[in-house]
Amino acid sequence: MHDFLLKEITNTDIEKELEIIGFDKSYRHKAKNKFEYKNFKIFDLTVAQANIIKQTALSIGADCATHREVITGKIEKSSCILGGSISQLRKIAQKLQAQPFGLKILGEIIQEKCNTTYPRKTKIMGILNLTTNSFSDGGNYIETDKAIEHLNKLLKDGADIIDIGAESTKPYSQEVSADAQLEKLLPILNHIKNNNIKTTISIDTRNAIVAEKCIELGANIINDVSGFEHDEHMAETLAKYPDVKIIIQHSQGSPETMQNNPQYENLMDEIYVSLKQKIDYALLKGIKKENIIIDAGIGFGKTKDHNFEIIKRWQELKTLNCPILLGLSRKSLLGMSEASNDEKDIYTLALNSILINQNIDYIRVHNVEVHKKLQNILN
Repeated sequence: MHDFLLKEITNTDIEKELEIIGFDKSYRHKAKNKFEYKNFKIFDLTVAQANIIKQTALSIGADCATHREVITGKIEKSSCILGGSISQLRKIAQKLQAQPFGLKILGEIIQEKCNTTYPRKTKIMGILNLTTNSFSDGGNYIETDKAIEHLNKLLKDGADIIDIGAESTKPYSQEVSADAQLEKLLPILNHIKNNNIKTTISIDTRNAIVAEKCIELGANIINDVSGFEHDEHMAETLAKYPDVKIIIQHSQGSPETMQNNPQYENLMDEIYVSLKQKIDYALLKGIKKENIIIDAGIGFGKTKDHNFEIIKRWQELKTLNCPILLGLSRKSLLGMSEASNDEKDIYTLALNSILINQNIDYIRVHNVEVHKKLQNILN
């Protein structure tokens, strides 16, 4: 009897695995699509649409799960889960473009989603808090010379981006006026400008007045943790600056209330739909798609279980076709409220190593030095 040896492959670089076994080099790049699989959830289809998608999927050897009553017509709407190899999904997309009931558009969308790519290297965003009450280092850098000293350390440690904020948005924190924020921010931005510092600068603010003044002084990114919910003028303000990026974050509620028993029926679906609506709003206001970065908002209206669910499933948000940022540094999901920042950084690093290995676009951290060292090891 032959003793077969069988091993599951978890390497995401299936093209490399095909090379190892000696697969035809000229066809390798195309063939990998037959071994890479995706599952798409498509929301709120009519019964006719769901039936056509299911039959189309089955016709090429893929599958589509729908509500059990789709076949009887006893319901009006059903979401579905469409799954298959990238090669199969592209065939489904092509077939759907010849179908009625608006499925031509869906076919085009599926085709686009099959082309989702990941960055080759995660960018590390270092945090510079100019606040008195931030949860981790509030009060450490409220004096300009101390802030500049920490800025220089972040630069030396190799931060790809520096995120500067003068308003804490930790749970139960209160709003800070535009004038108070600018009083802290302007000396740092002037220092950056006067010293010709070229590192990308992000400003962590929910206020459109603050955002615009900082952009005028050279800020490259605005990080709005409210996702346009706090200041109705933010989107139209940013649309005036075609070279400035915006980080749109999901948050359930404002900092004053967001941790008062946050609940979701379906966490990732609700985050996904909310971010999609915010992206559409940004586009409507004139912000370019290539300028949008999205953030699922770890710690912003989320329980510990919610936060870890996001870490496990963040890649589902790639279907929105925007770069993704996550910030979990030293946050309460670690369950270490009494620990030192050095100890918190160890566990932050452990969790972020997962995200770096999965090629997330950006991570936001307090300790850039240890994350850069880890990244150099992994890459």
